[in-house]
Amino acid sequence: MAQLAASVQHYGAWRDALAHAIGQLRRWLETQQLLEADARHRLDLALDRLSEDKLVIAVVAEFSRGKSELINAIFFADYGRRILPSSAGRTTMCPTELLYDESLPPCIRALPIETRAGSATTSDLKRAAAEWRVFPVDVDSPDGMLQAFRLVADTVRVPVEQARAYGLFDPDDPDQSAAVSDGQVEISRWRHAVINFPHPLLQRGLVILDTPGLNAIGTEPELTLSLVPNAHAVLFVLAADTGVTKSDLEIWRHVVGDGGSANHLAVLNKIDGLWDALRSEAEIEAEIGGQVASVARTLALDAARVFPVSAQKGLVAKVTRDAPLLARSRLPALESALVDLLVPAKQRIVREQTLAAVERVGNEVRQTLAARERGLIEQLYEMRALQGKNQSSIERMLLRAKAEQRDFEANVRKIVAARAVLAKLSEQALAPVKLAALRSAVLAARERMRKSRLTPQFYAAIRDYFAGLREQLRTANGKLAEIEQMVLGVQRRFAEELGWSLPPPMPFSLDTYLAEIERTEASYRSHFGA
Repeated sequence: MAQLAASVQHYGAWRDALAHAIGQLRRWLETQQLLEADARHRLDLALDRLSEDKLVIAVVAEFSRGKSELINAIFFADYGRRILPSSAGRTTMCPTELLYDESLPPCIRALPIETRAGSATTSDLKRAAAEWRVFPVDVDSPDGMLQAFRLVADTVRVPVEQARAYGLFDPDDPDQSAAVSDGQVEISRWRHAVINFPHPLLQRGLVILDTPGLNAIGTEPELTLSLVPNAHAVLFVLAADTGVTKSDLEIWRHVVGDGGSANHLAVLNKIDGLWDALRSEAEIEAEIGGQVASVARTLALDAARVFPVSAQKGLVAKVTRDAPLLARSRLPALESALVDLLVPAKQRIVREQTLAAVERVGNEVRQTLAARERGLIEQLYEMRALQGKNQSSIERMLLRAKAEQRDFEANVRKIVAARAVLAKLSEQALAPVKLAALRSAVLAARERMRKSRLTPQFYAAIRDYFAGLREQLRTANGKLAEIEQMVLGVQRRFAEELGWSLPPPMPFSLDTYLAEIERTEASYRSHFGA
């Protein structure tokens, strides 16, 4: 983990230095009385973005592929033992986030599965602290941490009808039907878990998202539509002995592959199962290479992005400091690829966002200074013209000052009128995309879906929901274009009348959100087709 830790630490130090520089700029502008309200807002927004910045790695797989062991090997080997529970069968039953929030003590926050009976999403419930169960974690005891982390694997047996109400049981699935015993079925005790843990990498802003298998992923659309696609790196874990199974391929197509594969790495885990003392190294290498090529073809992924590893042997090698075994586990190659994929791309995005904000503030400050300079020069010329003049010159200056005051007041009235019109247009643009309007559309679509007795009616409700959502955004987009034209017209008028030179307003469009809706609808069609 040394290379990854150094890279994340370097990125964290770079981000902190950037935030410090922006803070210095803000204080200097404030001292020089150059910090206007808009500039203050932009700099505060940039500072907030840096303070909340996270590097998210999503580890996605069907169960029993070794996700938890891989996380142990890459991130927690320094503790000298497993931290996340890793054993045969399912060890992660609910989506789990590992992060660090200094405002909270080390703990596990778990969302009970019963919350699925309501309509609130996980994102909504994250703001409802009362819904979560909190369990303390003793960070000074590896055994205590291991016992605490076993919490995410807790299960509970519930009646089949209750599991169906939660969306966790499909009677048409023969595998799930076979698991029914005495009219009950085993499900996860928790819907979502957040582990707040002061690990050095997590303290630097790293977030690890550990996802369960296909069935659990399918019941939480936020994983499919938001958490996994928005991760900065996605590790898709497979088993070397089985390759890409049918359920693996479903996860890849419906969860991992929807957003493109630019930030995806396939991890072919458990290659130690192919090590055979009765075969030569060349034969073993040939078999591993064949599996890598097969996975690359099946997933339509560059073979250079498929990494055969043994997470278990890599963890053992790190704990026992066995360099030859670590090299044979091939874990360092995966860690190097993760460094190359994760940090540079994120650093580039943060740099571009911050530079855009600072450059715009700089342009505004330069315009303010230029206006002040023009005013000082005009005052200087007027003062020089007064040298040796009599009372009549002072009277002419007073008359001129009064005329300028009348012009100023007239311009103020124009600005106030323009602001009133702008506020009205802004409210009209915001109305279709306010949370209340969007929530109302969701509830109306959900009610239509519940009342649908035929499949075409059900699909029509969803189709109309997406169409209505697009229409709401297009309406808001039209108002935004109207606002931009109005602001440009006001700027031109002031430029002609007063000689002001103002930069054009920052363009704002909802096209990116329209594209996101198209992607979401395509994902829905792929995930819930005929």
